[in-house]
Amino acid sequence: MSARLRARKPALAAMRRRRAAACLLATTLVMTLAASSPAPPVPPPDAGAGATPMVVFGYNDLGMHCMNEDFSEIMILPPFNTLHAQVIDRSEREPKIVKSGVTVEYRIPGNTHSADKTNFWKYWQPVFGPPKPPNVGLTGNGLSGQMLPTGDNDWQVTGIPITPTDDAGRDNPYPLAVITVKRRGEVLATTQAVVPVSTEINCHLCHNTPGISPALDLLRAHDRRHGTNLEDEQPVLCAKCHADNALGLPGDPQLPNLSSAMHLAHAPRMGGLPFEEACYACHPGARTKCQRDVHFDRGIGCTDCHGDMEAVGDPNRNPWLDEPRCGDCHRRPGFEFEQPGTLYRNSVGHKKVHCAACHGSPHAITPTVTEVDNLQAQTLQGHPGVIDTCTVCHRDGPPGQFFHKVND
Repeated sequence: MSARLRARKPALAAMRRRRAAACLLATTLVMTLAASSPAPPVPPPDAGAGATPMVVFGYNDLGMHCMNEDFSEIMILPPFNTLHAQVIDRSEREPKIVKSGVTVEYRIPGNTHSADKTNFWKYWQPVFGPPKPPNVGLTGNGLSGQMLPTGDNDWQVTGIPITPTDDAGRDNPYPLAVITVKRRGEVLATTQAVVPVSTEINCHLCHNTPGISPALDLLRAHDRRHGTNLEDEQPVLCAKCHADNALGLPGDPQLPNLSSAMHLAHAPRMGGLPFEEACYACHPGARTKCQRDVHFDRGIGCTDCHGDMEAVGDPNRNPWLDEPRCGDCHRRPGFEFEQPGTLYRNSVGHKKVHCAACHGSPHAITPTVTEVDNLQAQTLQGHPGVIDTCTVCHRDGPPGQFFHKVND
């Protein structure tokens, strides 16, 4: 545990009590969403551990992806979700990571089209150039298709253009993808993983001038402060000028990156907002919280790991790449955590199984307060939380203690 967390230990106890109520609210929200949305597909009886020749783990690269609700004036983030899968062959005594020789397919039952749920495709061309067909995202992928091997022991699909509105018009920020592994048409393994998305990010909490939209209010404020003419350039892509690693856009090197510009400009202005965590004003909002994992449940908040807004907005920080590390707080003899210079979302352990395959996505590390995020572990091993049942991957329980190192 870091010195900062040790110093805050008494405050954490009080925070846990407050968060317990928040957890109950979050759980109630998910139950309400589940009641108003189609029931997730039920895995076949042989989808659990020990019954199939292979096992597949699905995980997202982020606990919550945000997107604009409206793209006619300003574009901060498009619909863009990235899903990973790791496939393990468990047919022999020693399990092996599968890198080729199979097809890995994904689909999102109950959320099969997006172009009629957002105006993103209408305003694509002025922002990104010639558009792709409806329901196809920035990287050419749709809401179903094949995942491709990454060369790093897993499979991936990027840019899934999913929205939080299901095909029946109901709101669900935690839709479930079904991932299926096949060989010559035979199903070898299947799982379900959340592809989180929220349109709750909105500037209306502060940019609320009567008679105009929050986006126009924001553009006019930018024009006044910086001598720009963004109001006449709508729709405006923020990352056109301010570099954004999340979109891979370099921006103008003479200007601060988007994270630095946003966090440093707003840090002095967050007082009085109705959030225990000011981060929820944008990441992504008060209802669909970005953080809903085991840390949230234990009273650890956003700033405990990321620092305050000034720290996040430090111009020397490389956003999306300079992030907190598990090893900053966790200490356990004989255990390794992230590899040097590698983020949690890309790190591996235990014979190069990806950390997120067993522990869950960043900000949704299991067990979470949302039941859908716990579904994969529940299905594979009969209980939520980290995948810690050896026979999920091993045909026979291996002798000796579990190891948490890449090369053991």
